Amino acid sequence: MTIQLDGPGVTIDDVVAVARGGERVVLTAGALERLAAARAIVERLAEGEATYGVSTGFGSLATVSIPPDRRAELQASLVRSHAAGMGAPVEQEVVRAMIFLRARTLALGASGARPMVAEALLSLVNSQITPIVPEYGSLGASGDLAPLAHVALALLGEGTVEYGGQTVATIEALTSAGLAPIVLAEKEGLALTNGTDGILGMLCLAARDAAELLTQADIVAAITVEGLMGTDRPFAADLQALRPHPGQALSASNLRRVLAGSPIIASHRSDDVRVQDAYSIRCSPQVHGAARDTLEHATTVAGRELASAIDNPMVLPDGRVESCGNFHAAPLGFAADFLAIALAEVGAIAERRLDRVLDKTRNHGLSPFLAEDPGVHSGMMIGQYTVASMCAHNRRLAAPASVDSMPTSGMQEDHVSMAWGAVRKLRLVVDNLRRILAVELVSSARAIDLRGPLEPADATAAAISALREEVPGPGADRHLSPELLSAEELLRAGSITSAVESVTDRLD
Repeated sequence: MTIQLDGPGVTIDDVVAVARGGERVVLTAGALERLAAARAIVERLAEGEATYGVSTGFGSLATVSIPPDRRAELQASLVRSHAAGMGAPVEQEVVRAMIFLRARTLALGASGARPMVAEALLSLVNSQITPIVPEYGSLGASGDLAPLAHVALALLGEGTVEYGGQTVATIEALTSAGLAPIVLAEKEGLALTNGTDGILGMLCLAARDAAELLTQADIVAAITVEGLMGTDRPFAADLQALRPHPGQALSASNLRRVLAGSPIIASHRSDDVRVQDAYSIRCSPQVHGAARDTLEHATTVAGRELASAIDNPMVLPDGRVESCGNFHAAPLGFAADFLAIALAEVGAIAERRLDRVLDKTRNHGLSPFLAEDPGVHSGMMIGQYTVASMCAHNRRLAAPASVDSMPTSGMQEDHVSMAWGAVRKLRLVVDNLRRILAVELVSSARAIDLRGPLEPADATAAAISALREEVPGPGADRHLSPELLSAEELLRAGSITSAVESVTDRLD
């Protein structure tokens, strides 16, 4: 598939396809026309009065006028000086998303870069050349200055990139791919660096992962309900309708569908001495559902940003070039912080469910820690320790980054969003949640196996069958870490969800 980049109409699916799927991207004729029209405005202004980003310095140096014969140097100097990041490289999928999204903004025709600049960005993506972008340097205003400067540096043939599975000098990779460095003209250094593309790319990727994880959280919770000999009655549609939060309704529906026809649940429906299940079981739809609603908000914010022109100054169709604040990433930072809080709580309630499965005083007749020979064997005991450590980490990561502004650039940029930090920690929360659910899945599947000869629901049986292709069932203690890693990878690949949906059809 080749993605036709017009500027408007880019979706989260497009971002994921380029970042993770390696899809090629080409500019449409409409995008090329908008780029050329905006560039003509910039070139006219370059001959007239001082215009920020065209014939002046940047930031607190905006009052310094730059003569025409030094403006190409100005743009290259901007890129080189702003490529000041430090730390480990960010993930290749993030850099690919960032490049694609910067080309998207240029294609909207409000930045004034030549068509060849947007084409040069897409040549990096299409040639599998990924600039090395250090983790630290973005404050989320003016956008992702340092990370985007490291990308722009590659267009100059400078810096280092990942190419062919190796880290090489950029000029070497460009030459191997049949590409050449470009020379930036007025406004183009600024147009390449003044955007929220890294932040937006990471929010899009995290939103996609979170959507998959929240469905998986419902599946794993259903397996735990059976493993604990719980009831599905609190998930009834009429009870859920009394509190009409949309995410809650979706999660409860998933639980009902996964548990439909469960012989385990039916076996104790009328003669159970327990009046009701614990909150971590009974309230799973409420917590998972609230996270779904938070994700819906974050996805809406990402969608608006995908429709936005992010640069400064902006080139307007009537010929004006106006300074603005669209590069400030507060909307993205707030959304990322909120989503991190919500996903951390999905992990927290999963940890409480897991603890009940392993505790012989609360797991309704199973052995301590699901061990085959308690005392000699420890079963899943330390798996819960691992989950507790990740839950604690997620609680620290749930502290908002977006309230931590620090002034920069001689007090010209005196309030910044810190949204880059918000999405970086959101990605960690996502990874931790997947691992937490993996441990709950392995433990609760073992609990169901130990309930034999009672049979689980068809959907949960399908999930356990998929798990058993990689992870053995109950037995003597063995090296546990590889089994947990296998479960994590099954979740990442969507295999558990696919197995369940072979019975239920598509879950929400």
